[in-house]
Amino acid sequence: MSRLPFELFLALRYLRPKRTFVSVITLISIVGVALGVAVLIIVISVMSGFDHDLRDKILGFNAHLTVTKSGETMKDYAAVAKVVSQNKNVRGVSPFVFGPVLVETAGDTNRASLFDAPMLRGSDPATEAKVSKLPEQMVEGKFDLSGHGLIVGTDFANNLRLNVGDHLSIYSASEIKKMKAAHDKKQDEAILPDDYEVRGIFQTGWNEYDSRVVVASLENAQDLYDLDESVHGLFVMINDPNQAAVVKDQLIDALHGEYYVSTWMEQNSGILNALVVEKNVMFYLLFFIVLVAALCILSAQITFVIQKTREIGMLKALGASRLQTSAIFLFQSAIIGVIGVASGFALGMLALAYRNQFLHFMNRVTGFELFPSSVYGFGELPAIILPRDVAIICISSFIICILGGVLPSIRAGRLKPVEALRYE
Repeated sequence: MSRLPFELFLALRYLRPKRTFVSVITLISIVGVALGVAVLIIVISVMSGFDHDLRDKILGFNAHLTVTKSGETMKDYAAVAKVVSQNKNVRGVSPFVFGPVLVETAGDTNRASLFDAPMLRGSDPATEAKVSKLPEQMVEGKFDLSGHGLIVGTDFANNLRLNVGDHLSIYSASEIKKMKAAHDKKQDEAILPDDYEVRGIFQTGWNEYDSRVVVASLENAQDLYDLDESVHGLFVMINDPNQAAVVKDQLIDALHGEYYVSTWMEQNSGILNALVVEKNVMFYLLFFIVLVAALCILSAQITFVIQKTREIGMLKALGASRLQTSAIFLFQSAIIGVIGVASGFALGMLALAYRNQFLHFMNRVTGFELFPSSVYGFGELPAIILPRDVAIICISSFIICILGGVLPSIRAGRLKPVEALRYE
């Protein structure tokens, strides 16, 4: 004798696999729920991974706050840095120079010179480690900016076929302006570029930095831009990057509003906001997969009710209440939901665990890069499984599965014994 409530017992018995049309629909319903849950978990986890890794890569190369003087360079940067450092939330301050340059590789008889126009970042080696992880991100050579030392990103080095020890000629914007002015005056004036040696190659994992930024010493950058002893601004690192907006207001007050302070979130608001919006849109769009599965459950339950009309009539004649009869079909929807959600959760976790292996396998088989780093800026497919997101997906999917069986269960509960057994 089964100890289960008879409603649950009958629900399990009706769902017992048989070679019938109903069993096929039930299987389709379970597969639909499982795929919907799995796809949602995979996509939302990947989007969360994108957001997390992007923030890490941005903060690994850039500081939390940037202090500049609107429309002009910062001549008294040492005094400003002293004021900024007095804030209890500030962990490090470093001056910087940042601007575009034109570079040329040293050609020879076997190959021609190559040109590029990256952004040059003038860095103070003594304080750079306080505001970025750049010294820790060297993959070749070392973080050496002494003399005319230069470090470049991995993608930049690959594009120009550079190795540690190679030389680059760098033309600054001010030098190009001088040559243009001399040409306009019809004067023969040649300004020779400075020669720099590649001392190291860094890799942040973010294509925008690895392919578009080169780093020189602060003094060399000041010379390239004729800044004398001034700089373009200060990089500021704080204890908690999420408190950047609060510290920004504190620094503006401490500097009496004479300097402009921007946060890392403001500087990268476009891509960060786009990721948040895309994550939300993907969540709502992909949730329709679960809704389609709920419609499958609805159609399966309607078929069940029609097929089991005689049994429903007998149950009602034997004294089953309307609620007990409805509970049989609600239990069926719940069982389908539990199996579907559990299967989808397991499938999603499995897919996330082997996501990069699958991508590499598809790349080898098809020769097509499904996740090009040049487009997305990541070498691997990132993913972070947030329990809150997974819980929302699983609970919401289960509730939708239950709702899919509400109408058929109500119809079953309203059947009258006389009508159900009229033609028996």
